[in-house]
Amino acid sequence: MNNDENNDIDTEEENARPAEENAPQADGENRDGAVELDRIHCLTVIGQVEGHYILPSQTKTTKYEHVLPALVAVEESPQVKGLLVLLNTVGGDVEAGLAIAEMLSSMRKPVVSLILGGGHSIGVPLAVSARYSFIAPSATMTVHPVRLNGMIVGVPQTFAYFDRMQERIIRFIADNSKISAERLRQLMTSTGDMVTDIGTVLDGESAVKEGLIDSLGGLSAAIDKLNELIDADAAQGERRG
Repeated sequence: MNNDENNDIDTEEENARPAEENAPQADGENRDGAVELDRIHCLTVIGQVEGHYILPSQTKTTKYEHVLPALVAVEESPQVKGLLVLLNTVGGDVEAGLAIAEMLSSMRKPVVSLILGGGHSIGVPLAVSARYSFIAPSATMTVHPVRLNGMIVGVPQTFAYFDRMQERIIRFIADNSKISAERLRQLMTSTGDMVTDIGTVLDGESAVKEGLIDSLGGLSAAIDKLNELIDADAAQGERRG
């Protein structure tokens, strides 16, 4: 039998197979058509947290309208067991940042955050919203009072609004970390740390010492901790069952 006859037989056998077996499969897809997802989902918060106003195109942003539905999908996905949040942000819109932080803190699934580079301004509530938080030794965090860009009306109501917004941030950070509200106010209003502004810049070790962040560590430590929390939740669920 020559090669041409062999090729004809192979083609006939291929055509005789079920269509499902011959169909191309997507990466991570099994024979049943289900997509096998990793049990850890990674969310990145980078650049500026964009709120109700679109920032210039050359600015690196994290858009809250993209993050919020993604968090809902993670919470409802049976494949995803935990969420790793990587932060390298200069801050941004207060209400958008708090909205993301509130969703992270209210998730049933374990969340671990890791600050790489910087977790400044509204990045602080985002970092502490996780069930457990890490910061790289070389990373920094900046805590400072609320700022407002653009025109403001110089009336008492404006400053009262600032105070209320500031208290929302302080209350959230204090409730989700080990730092006290009083100590946080001291760091926010410090005048001896920043040359042209008020506030405090904390390196990784100082952020842990102040109680803002749980531990120093990098990627492997964060993943190990998240896996530990996932396994603990699974064991607790089995006991309840």
